[in-house]
Amino acid sequence: MANWKSNIENIHELDSKHETLVSYTSGYAIGIIAVNLIYPKLPGNVANATTYPFPVKYKVVSFEIEQLFAGDPAIKEQIVNAAKELEAEGVRAIIGACGYFAHFQQEVRDAVSVPVFMSSLCQLPMIKTAFSESKKIAVFCASGDDFDEELLRKVGTDSSRLIVQNVGNMESFSAIRWGRPELDNGKLKQDLCELAAALVEKNPDIGAILLECSDLPPYAKAIQAATGLPVFDFNTMIDLVYHSVVQHEYYGYF
Repeated sequence: MANWKSNIENIHELDSKHETLVSYTSGYAIGIIAVNLIYPKLPGNVANATTYPFPVKYKVVSFEIEQLFAGDPAIKEQIVNAAKELEAEGVRAIIGACGYFAHFQQEVRDAVSVPVFMSSLCQLPMIKTAFSESKKIAVFCASGDDFDEELLRKVGTDSSRLIVQNVGNMESFSAIRWGRPELDNGKLKQDLCELAAALVEKNPDIGAILLECSDLPPYAKAIQAATGLPVFDFNTMIDLVYHSVVQHEYYGYF
């Protein structure tokens, strides 16, 4: 009998006996906790399911985004409960769709038994390890005022070697920041690319860019083209996590 977390890759495995969790749906390896925010969420956005070549399951939480930026303890229970629900529904890993979910990384991790990556910032220790200590990492974040040592400590790192760039005050980002239904996507992409290029020109020791915000992955390719640097974001992390919990056989030749 196949373990419920095994993968079905051929007719023999399909025709075996199967045992699974009792749930009204199945086939979701990645569970995503998303804040109930209203603005256009284009492909590439973590809250857009077409971003992924595999099914994802969303769980909505409702509070003001400023509460999440600040790590308000009043919203902790709602976030933890959402993670528990996702685990009960069979997901193999849990993601938070905002970098500032890092405030609750440890609480959610300790409340469930599946892997938890509440923030794109969870990648920072890996990125720092990958580059010479002479290299800096530029972090584009949605709320510069709330990006502090306490937030970074929750994901096992600190502000050393980081250059923090706030994008929350950009006019072209305001539809996302303040929840408006119209977004000039081309203008936002242009502004982010110009900002990134100027930042790298001013700081030639930048070795990589990390996009904290779950709304920024749609612009990662353009930012990479503008700077020539590796760009990490929520989706680089989600792809890594997915492949760690859904392994498969390799076929080819040698």
